[in-house]
This record gives sequence, structure tokens and C-alpha cells, in this order.
Amino acid sequence: MDFKKFKAATVQTSPVFLNVEKTIDKAISFIKEASQNGAQLIAFPEVFISGYPYWNWIMTPVQGSKWYEELYKSSVKITDNSLKPLFQAAKNFNCHIVIGINERGDSYGEIYNTNLIIDNHGNLIGKHRKLVPTWAEKLTWTSGDGSSLKVYDTEIGPIGTLACGENTNTLARFTLLSQGELIHIANYISLPVAPPDYNMAEAIKIRAAAHSFEGKLFTIVSCSTISQEIKDALREDVPNVDELLTRKNSAFSGFIGPNGAVIGTPLIDDDGIVYADIDLEKCIQPKQMHDILGHYNRFDIFDLRVNIAPTRKITFIDNHEEFNKR
Repeated sequence: MDFKKFKAATVQTSPVFLNVEKTIDKAISFIKEASQNGAQLIAFPEVFISGYPYWNWIMTPVQGSKWYEELYKSSVKITDNSLKPLFQAAKNFNCHIVIGINERGDSYGEIYNTNLIIDNHGNLIGKHRKLVPTWAEKLTWTSGDGSSLKVYDTEIGPIGTLACGENTNTLARFTLLSQGELIHIANYISLPVAPPDYNMAEAIKIRAAAHSFEGKLFTIVSCSTISQEIKDALREDVPNVDELLTRKNSAFSGFIGPNGAVIGTPLIDDDGIVYADIDLEKCIQPKQMHDILGHYNRFDIFDLRVNIAPTRKITFIDNHEEFNKR
């Protein structure tokens, strides 16, 4: 068996707010830099293309409605031409990419929080729609379904991904582990409006460490930051936006190993790229102690069933036609 070894990169930065083309250009610049430094896998933040609905947290729903419309107009379909340069960059720089987008749904005004999984040949091999929007996010995103709870085999190993708070969902994480996940991408946004006693950066690290330690795998965390551009855009509606969207320990990006420990030095709040060498062979020995997919479980006691069927919005039944066929 060939146990993969490769260098990975994770990006912590802000998008160009609500601008798809410029955000993709920014992503490609990071892809180029990371590739030149030897990275074969690059993780980007949640809804990096191209922005997070911070107005849900600092405005009333009525005030934020115009911003919801702007977000929808800057959302993308996976077939849009605007995404083609991103796919081409994955091929040109021989990199696997996981990146968050605001995905435009089929219903006018419908938006999904979606992670794209792109292989090093420029192929979109999968997408995961966030299962449950968190708290105020329910004002913006439609829920995904079980059809996107998948792990993807790639040249560097099996990759799975969950967005932000759903990394807290034990059953969702176990569903990925059960499919042989060894590389987990957990992407987030900076959330300075969390409760006063809530350390966002520490919470992100705890979630990542829990998944890595329980599953004996590598977790790569990518978190966005809040640029002055984002705050300035919202200032007209919220004059004290700087106060509301500025707080230390709001972003964490880095790597967690199969033993649940942080690899190297993560980024806290600052923009940049973090690198780590990944050796999937290191996932083996820890399972001798706790393999929750094997000897350290009791599947005669526990039975997890996952509905992986895509959500069906309507079923058409023509009883008249059925009758005539008899």
C-alpha cells in the first residue's frame, strides 16, 4: 500500500467583498505562491467566493435584506464561466483545492454555503453543501442534504470537508470517517460577534483536534479574516461597525495531526499561508489504541443510518395516466 506524503497549505485571508472575479484572482495568487513553495493541497475559507453575511449579526433582518440581495447577485453556479480560471489554476499548478462559495440555487434567491473539491487536473470532483446554517446564518442559506456527505479519493489521499459549525456535528463527522477520510478540510469565517466569553480561535482548534483525535487523521483548518474593506462597506448601515467586527482571537488557521496536536505554528487573526508536511502513514499507529471504525466500536449495539438521497422538492403523480395504462 502506498502511503502518501505531501506538503499542504492553508490560507487565512479575506475575500474581495462580493466581487467574484477579483476574489478568484486573489485565490489564484495564493495558489501560485503555495504551489511554488511545494504545496499539493490548498485549503481556503468558508464562502470565500465571495463573502460572508455579517449583516445578519449586526443589522435587523429588514436592514440586512438589501445585502442579502447583493450576496445573491454575487453567488455562483458551479457551471459559471467565472469559476473556470480557478479550475484551470488547479491544473496549471498541479494543486488540489478546497474552497468555499456562495452557490446559487435553482430557486430565484436561493443560496447554499458550499465547499468545492477540485483535483490537480482541474476537475471539480465534488461539492459539499453545509447541512445546517448556524444561528443567524439561517437568514441567508438553504440547508444542504446527505448526498454531499462524501469522501473523495485523490492522488494525495481521501479528502472530506465540512464547513464551520457543522464540524461540531458528531454524526456528520463519523459519516466522513466511515468512508475512509484521512484528510479533513474544516473551513470557517472570523466571528468577532460571538458571545463575550467565547474564544472563537480556541473553539475552532478544539473542533479540529476532536475530529483528528477521534478519527486518527489530519485536519486542515482555513479561516477568513475581516478586512477594512468589508467593514467600510457596511458602515453606512452600522456606524459602529469597527467596534462590532473587531476582536482578537477570532480566526484560527493551521494543521492538526492524528494525535490531536497542532502541527507547527497556526495563524491567529493575521493574514497569510501556513504549511505542513502530511504523512498519511502517521494515521496508522494511533488506531491501535482507538479505532472507532473497527475494533474500538460495537456496531452490534450502535447503528447509524444516513439518508444520502438528494432532497426531492416535489413528486409529480399522474393517477389518470396510471389508470389508462392498465
